[in-house]
Amino acid sequence: MDADKARRVLTEERDRLTELASWNREHMPETSVQQEGAMGQHPGDYGSEVEETMERQGLADESERQRAEIDQALARLDDGSWGRCAVCGKDIDDERLEARPQVNTCREHADAA
Repeated sequence: MDADKARRVLTEERDRLTELASWNREHMPETSVQQEGAMGQHPGDYGSEVEETMERQGLADESERQRAEIDQALARLDDGSWGRCAVCGKDIDDERLEARPQVNTCREHADAA
């Protein structure tokens, strides 16, 4: 994968993740603090709200984490170190870069990162 294609792919993915994180935060349900009772909320409903809030927060956080990886890859593109393993300095194979252009290690050092 050449650097121009990588920049395009990474930028598109970054935009998608930004939109996804924003959507998840905007559509996060507000959990009510009412207790069970005649006019209150059933504990099961409250639990569902809490679960959905946690799930959306987790998705937003994961999107942010992935976006940070992409930002780091874009910085490596800028400084000329993209496509080289951060551990051994060898070129990362094209198949790996096509699959995940944000990686910074070769297959041999994939677990080191």
